[in-house]
Amino acid sequence: MSLEAALQRSAPTPVRSGRGRVTRTAGAVGSAALLLSLVSAAPSATAEQPAAGSLQGDFAAAADRYGVPDSVLLGVSYLQSRWDTHSGAPSVTGGYGPMHLTDARTALAEAPHHSHGTEDARGDTSRAVRTGAPDTVREAVVPGNAELPARLRTVDRAAKLTGRSAESLRQDPAANIQGGAALLADAQRALGRPLSADPADWYGAVARFSGADDSATAATYANDVYAVIRDGQTRTTDSGQRVALRATPGLAPDTSQVSKLGLRRVDAGLTECPRTVACEWIPAPYEEFGEGDYGNHDKAQRPRAGSPAINSIVIHDTEATWDTTLKLVQDPTYVSWHYSLRSSDGHIAQHVPLKDVGWHAGNWYVNSTSVGLEHEGFLVSPDAWYTEAMYRTSSRLVRYLADRYDIPLDRQHIIGHDNVPGTTASTIAGMHTDPGPYWDWAHYFELLGKPFKAAGGRDAGAVTIRPDYASNQPLYTGCVTAGQACAPHGSGAVRLHTAPDAASPLVKDIGLRPGGGDSTTGVNDLGARASTGQQYAVAGREGDWTAIWYLGQKAWFHNPRSAPTAVSAQERVLTPKAGLAEIPVYGRAYPEAAAYPADIPVQAISPFPYKLLAGQKYVVGDRVPGAYYFAPTFDTTGHRVVKGEEEYYEIQFGHRVAYVKASDVRVLPSGR
Repeated sequence: MSLEAALQRSAPTPVRSGRGRVTRTAGAVGSAALLLSLVSAAPSATAEQPAAGSLQGDFAAAADRYGVPDSVLLGVSYLQSRWDTHSGAPSVTGGYGPMHLTDARTALAEAPHHSHGTEDARGDTSRAVRTGAPDTVREAVVPGNAELPARLRTVDRAAKLTGRSAESLRQDPAANIQGGAALLADAQRALGRPLSADPADWYGAVARFSGADDSATAATYANDVYAVIRDGQTRTTDSGQRVALRATPGLAPDTSQVSKLGLRRVDAGLTECPRTVACEWIPAPYEEFGEGDYGNHDKAQRPRAGSPAINSIVIHDTEATWDTTLKLVQDPTYVSWHYSLRSSDGHIAQHVPLKDVGWHAGNWYVNSTSVGLEHEGFLVSPDAWYTEAMYRTSSRLVRYLADRYDIPLDRQHIIGHDNVPGTTASTIAGMHTDPGPYWDWAHYFELLGKPFKAAGGRDAGAVTIRPDYASNQPLYTGCVTAGQACAPHGSGAVRLHTAPDAASPLVKDIGLRPGGGDSTTGVNDLGARASTGQQYAVAGREGDWTAIWYLGQKAWFHNPRSAPTAVSAQERVLTPKAGLAEIPVYGRAYPEAAAYPADIPVQAISPFPYKLLAGQKYVVGDRVPGAYYFAPTFDTTGHRVVKGEEEYYEIQFGHRVAYVKASDVRVLPSGR
């Protein structure tokens, strides 16, 4: 007898519950009652049975088949994928379908590991001068099949439980949902619990489904699932289907079940995390190697006097599996960041105290004033999607950090690694491009409680880039094979042209290509791309097209009234002072030479090849004093902050931020 047949044979007699679904039903009457409950989840839903083959119906059928409350199945799936199918493409951690069933072995074979760039992670030449070598990032090695943990191989388990092929579990949404239901039912039985109709009885199975190896993370994941069930959700998925989960206020699960999972207890240690996440202390080493060399971060007392302030948060993806990521950050010869976040369950590990400086962003000025968050991801897949569990815990951590250090929740302070500027002209091309065009900034900022909204009329002098993520699907190439098209997928970025015509060339980036080469549609080419939440001054409008000032030139993007890809913004802008034909642009805001004491080497204020020309305008960020954190040695007694009289404005200059001297510009409202 197959496992699936045995499961059906051992299923209990149908039982109804006001808080759940029919545990087992037979025939059309039971199915209709079940589907009536599901479809009535949203005010706009009707009490009709979902059409055969609909995603809503697939959830109902799988829940019925494996004896799982439909609200539990829908809640778990929402926390994994928000019910999206992603056309069968894997997530950045090898997860497939609405249930994020993992098959890292296959995903790695189809989309091999990559490296984004060649930057010096620390981004400061003062230490390289002393030690003879920069802190370049070596490419992480992806483990072989035997080394992949069970949480990255759930397709195999689901195949054994359902009798379905691994291929169907990856590619067929209905099969994928059945696989998730079978895993939940198996976890429930392993706990010695019946396949109850009451969703409150499934807390332990949900916690087990997370794949977490510690009780705190498993409980956090389960709590998030039950919050979704209590609140309810209604959403149109990436396949255009409406899925609904009726709210169940007051649902109180049996949280004591987590203690029976036999999971380890995490060492919170010195972690600095909100109470709403599970956080573990896995420290990065601070070691001296001799001859002035040391790793893998710098001691400081941020934001106390004598150390830099903290004014930004940098979002990365790890480009390695979780286990490899932890090994790397604990290697004293490697680089460092403050937090790592695991994809499957949102677990957080902290490595560097917030007061200290991590080596993560490739720009010392940014490193010294920022906190680095690495999100698990080791594929440039055709889809490159991230789990909802990770988005949620990441947003909670960012809110906590923003509150602690009074960091504004906007895209000039919450930035991707791909928004960090190079330090000099020679470093621009090697800067990293993660988390890339598939990171959903709009959803992330909704979770942060700061959604991007229009401010001012349609003819305002500035815009916030804000395409509809699901329907905005610009062509990208090079996800798997150089030059070949990536699978169509939603993106938070818009492409920039030299004229209001999709057939016109893309704008050029002379920093990336000093010889004047053309920008491309490559997934890692940032030369002609603007991303959700970034703000730019308007340079013109023509029909369905809007022009912005970008890297010293007019850049046009498609922005039709019927499907806008940007919203109006009322922000201050800057422009060169009267009489100046052009002004230089910089990748760091360093003080003037006269500010340095005799015992600290002067850091060159090296301009980029770009120019900000008269008449052009750029949205203004912070006004900051020129500052340099001198910390090239293991011995911290000589570490100091050098501050000058020269002040700078941070601006959104291209895809990356940049800096201009305050003495070179005048600031005015965007409408002028």
